[in-house]
Amino acid sequence: MAQVTFKGQPVTLVGNEVKVGDKAPDFKVLANDLSEVTLADTKGHVRLISVVPSLDTGVCDAQTRRFNEEAAKLDNVKVLTISVDLPFAQKRWCGAAGVENVQVLSDHRDVSFGQAYGVLIKELRLLARAVFVIDSNDIVTYVEYVPEVTNHPNYEAAIEAAKAAK
Repeated sequence: MAQVTFKGQPVTLVGNEVKVGDKAPDFKVLANDLSEVTLADTKGHVRLISVVPSLDTGVCDAQTRRFNEEAAKLDNVKVLTISVDLPFAQKRWCGAAGVENVQVLSDHRDVSFGQAYGVLIKELRLLARAVFVIDSNDIVTYVEYVPEVTNHPNYEAAIEAAKAAK
């Protein structure tokens, strides 16, 4: 498993570590209207999945805003942000932040995504910061488990990976 710290302290990630070349695991999360969303709902598109602990923190806010800006420039790429924030809180945050190019999804109910992608922090029941790119054939082409949860991901590498995926 990826080694991750939160504020300098090691944390335990639950689930399966995903690697480049893997078939992307399926998951079931909730949209802001409480409808279920799965990986298959974006089939045929490249997916950039931005994983954040909570939209109500500075780095998560900045990360989601950055990918929202980039999403407008990416052809045939669906950008998803996933956290365990409640769908109602996500909807409120998106409205206040003007985020419209990214689909923000909640893993609160089942932590299905967190376990499938190995980003569920056991001690906190939050998701570790990570970025995944999945091509239109459901193959993982880019993985970044951010080693320190409070740090930013490598935005440029993720964006380039999304542009390069078919």
